This record gives sequence, structure tokens and C-alpha cells, in this order.
Amino acid sequence: MGLGGSSLNVPGGGTEGFHVLRVQEGSPGHKAGLEPYFDFIVSINGIRLNTDDEKFKETLKANINKPVELQVYNSKTQAVRQLPLVPHENWGGQGLLGLSIRFSSFDKANENVWHILDVQLHSPAALAGLRSDTDYIIGADTLLNDSEDFYALIESNQGKPLKLYVYNSDNDSTREINLTPNIGWGGEGSLGCGIGYGYLHRIPFRTTNSPPVTKPNQLMTNGDKAPLLSSIPPPNMNGGAHMSFTLQPVNMPPITVTMPSLLVPPQVNTNNTTTAATNETTVTTNATTQPMVSNDSNQYSNEK
Repeated sequence: MGLGGSSLNVPGGGTEGFHVLRVQEGSPGHKAGLEPYFDFIVSINGIRLNTDDEKFKETLKANINKPVELQVYNSKTQAVRQLPLVPHENWGGQGLLGLSIRFSSFDKANENVWHILDVQLHSPAALAGLRSDTDYIIGADTLLNDSEDFYALIESNQGKPLKLYVYNSDNDSTREINLTPNIGWGGEGSLGCGIGYGYLHRIPFRTTNSPPVTKPNQLMTNGDKAPLLSSIPPPNMNGGAHMSFTLQPVNMPPITVTMPSLLVPPQVNTNNTTTAATNETTVTTNATTQPMVSNDSNQYSNEK
């Protein structure tokens, strides 16, 4: 349910490349359409960039003001595309491409995502414009290499503005925000929001033609736990003694379940005999046995 590169057939093999962290506006990289955080440069002019060495830099320097062709893997769509561009120094900013990059594996880079949950009103998170369920913190001005790096950054910057980079799955866009942690804002925590980290809180995989995720999961809870079901439509009660309903597991096809209806009473035959001495009525019941139905919600959950 999260992003990953293990199933991709990258030309030249491997699951590593130069991770694009920042793209300066108006730069050659920006004009070519490089996307921060999601793009990895995997080759230049047919040279596979699968080691952390000087090949990429040397090839750029040898082709100043000449067209080069990059192969770029995008972790959001899990596709490779060709990007022609011209490295040069006179575009008005730093570097030949205007990029900040570092060598990384696809999977390693996609692990470091912090999912925003339950933003409280008037909190530092709300004032910064963070949105519950659909916002993901993907970077900061300093490198975030593991889960604890983000929390340490928050603790060491109480009362100081932080520049963070945030991806929103609702409109498929990345933006920059300024967030000021404040333990004394009047509510819980320094930010006033829940933070999810781990496999269940990674950015949802998108195909090149998939629409944005417009409906956040209302059942999401804090911690590395996500509900299995995204929606449960009303049951179909037109099936007589049985009813059916559809479970919609997150990022999986719907599952239709048919089960005996608890609302259909059993067939009952009663023989009433009256005892004259006591005027008591003894009821003898012959009922059609119904299958036992468990109310345990885990009975219908899919194992991951």
C-alpha cells in the first residue's frame, strides 16, 4: 500500500539512483519537469548511475551547454521516463541543473515519510496549514534519515520556525510550509496533531492515470495501524434468509460476503397442551436450527 521500487525493471538493473531532494525554480531541472522527493536520476546519456561516485557530475561538466538525456524513475508512479535538458551556469541560480540530490535506494528514501493525522484547531500544525490524513511530511532543510530525526528536529526547534516540505495526496502536489513547534500552545504536544510513521503510513502508490485520492480514511488512528476497511455499504436485505454486503479493503478489490441473516426468524411449530389442574401452558418448540454467526469483527478481516 506504500511506495516502493522492488518490482521495477530499471534499465541497467538495480534499485538505486540520485534522489532529487530540491529543485530550484527556473532552473534547467525545473524546466525539464523534475519532481522533488519522488524522482530518482538513474542514468545520463545511457550511463547507469548505480554507484555513489563522480560519474554524474563529470558527465554534466563535460556537457555544459549541450543537450543530455536523463532517465528518471518516479517512485509515485513506479515508471521510468526520458528527460532531455541542457546543463548550464547562466540560468540565475546555483549548479548546472539547479538540483539538490543524494544517492539513495528507492525503498530507503520512501520509508522516511511522516503522515499527518488529527490536526487540532488553533494548533501550530493548523496554523501552518497542515491537513489531516492527506498530508505527508517528506523533508526539511536538514536531512531526515530515520523516524527519530523528525522528532528530534521538532524538540530542538521549540519556538523557532521550521521549513518543511509536504506532499498532499488529495491534489497530488508538494508544497513548502513554515511550522513553529510550541509546547505551550494550549493543547497536546508541540504540534497539535498525530504523526504516523511506518509501512501503513507511506504515500499511496499512484499509477500515471490514477485520479487524486479525494476521500481521506476517516478511521485512521495514531500509531502504525490503519483500518482494513475503507467503507462498508449497507447490507443487501433482499436475499431472503441470507444477507450480503461488500467489504472494501484499503487498496484492494471489493469482497462480497454472504451470510445467514440474523433478522429472519426460525420456523417454529408449537403444540400447546393445557394441564387442567394447574392451568399452565407447556410450549413444545421444534425450530429449524440456524448456523451460529460470530459477532467478532476479526472473522472477516483479511490477513496481510
